[in-house]
Amino acid sequence: MAKLKTTFFCQSCGNQSAKWMGRCPACGEWNTIVEEVVQKDEPEKGGWRSPSSGPGGLKIAAKPKAIHAINYEEQPRVTTTDGELNRVLGGGIVAGSLVLIGGEPGIGKSTLLLQIALSLAGLRVLYVSGEESEQQIKMRAERLDAPTSDCHVMTETSTQNIFRVVEHFEPEVLIIDSIQTMQSSLVESGAGSVSQVRECTAEFMKYAKESGVPVFMIGHITKEGSLAGPKVLEHMVDTVLTFEGDRHTTYRILRTTKNRFGSTDELGIYEMLGSGLRQVTNPSEILISQRDEALSGVTIGSMLEGNRPLMIESQALVSVATYGTPQRSSTGFDAKRLNMLLAVLEKRGGFRLGQQDVFLNIAGGLRVEDPAIDLAVCAAIVSSYEDIAIPPSVAFAAEIGLGGEVRAVSRIESRIAEAEKLGFKKMFISKYNLKGLDTKSYKIDINPVSRLDEVFQGVLM
Repeated sequence: MAKLKTTFFCQSCGNQSAKWMGRCPACGEWNTIVEEVVQKDEPEKGGWRSPSSGPGGLKIAAKPKAIHAINYEEQPRVTTTDGELNRVLGGGIVAGSLVLIGGEPGIGKSTLLLQIALSLAGLRVLYVSGEESEQQIKMRAERLDAPTSDCHVMTETSTQNIFRVVEHFEPEVLIIDSIQTMQSSLVESGAGSVSQVRECTAEFMKYAKESGVPVFMIGHITKEGSLAGPKVLEHMVDTVLTFEGDRHTTYRILRTTKNRFGSTDELGIYEMLGSGLRQVTNPSEILISQRDEALSGVTIGSMLEGNRPLMIESQALVSVATYGTPQRSSTGFDAKRLNMLLAVLEKRGGFRLGQQDVFLNIAGGLRVEDPAIDLAVCAAIVSSYEDIAIPPSVAFAAEIGLGGEVRAVSRIESRIAEAEKLGFKKMFISKYNLKGLDTKSYKIDINPVSRLDEVFQGVLM
């Protein structure tokens, strides 16, 4: 009989301790440490066993190799019909990769993966669900109206039973919905516990690496927005994707927070419809509000998400402070950077904003970190303060320094091309971006500036 051991785990960060404590010493959270019974591994009850393993799952120990003697080949990728997913993954699905997708309940994680499974024509896909019945998955598949594919569905929570089926079925893509519902017989605790999540993830990781089959896993998130389970879960997998969006709107954003096979700066945008998720190939059009007349406090700026330029709308409202302390509120933009820009406008621009309430919103639910949006934010604030509308055909792309100077930004060519494609007539950029830039090749009117007052003279005077 296997030896049993009791261990205490933090449900927030996964820290392990020998005794119970009221506060976790690793993450500082209170009342998150629980007792779990952990069972030692038994060779005859192991999880995934490589077909090349010998009796009892034993394998010959690996030998060290000189790095110059290792043969390297480009990782083969499976290109899906979902261009947004291909971009986020870095060009497609890598063989033997383990991908974790997290998001709020009801945001569309299961819909996205089932849609991907149904679109992989010519590949044998096994969709394992521990949350829904076969009938529920069938109802969703009919709603998606996807083409006929070689997708098979199984409802199971035991990893041992899953691997028995996998050995005979030999899928080319495996989807697990979700990792918190999986349970291994090697661990005595309940499904969703720290030890179960860690053990089940380790088994799926071993299967993916030894078989070369890509595995997708859905992960739950906590009320703070982080992935539920131990933090080691994110370290174990190859790629971590987050599915974001307001459930009251139809648009969803797929972001990469970790990717061993590509960039972490890419994002994919989808629109949730009754027939499933639709790819948004030109997100700039949906991020800019359609309006009949020009409004003060509204500007259009250029930002980069990975290799994709986006034109986004900045909305500012400046009003006299009703209470003693002025309010500073921002949605989708860093609050500290907003305070810095307000200080620059007051010190270098001469605008008396010390007794004004300032509210800033980035339309479309995006979270902006690109400093190239600084000039658009400053123009929106001044436009609302002076109550003078900026023409909707004007765009901005520049960073603001503490001295009030307009600084250059990266990849200005792609930003200008995106603005020109969407029909903008004028664009303000830093004059330091003119080096090597052929302004005559663009139909849009490019206005290089070096200081803030030059911008305001060009659009507000």
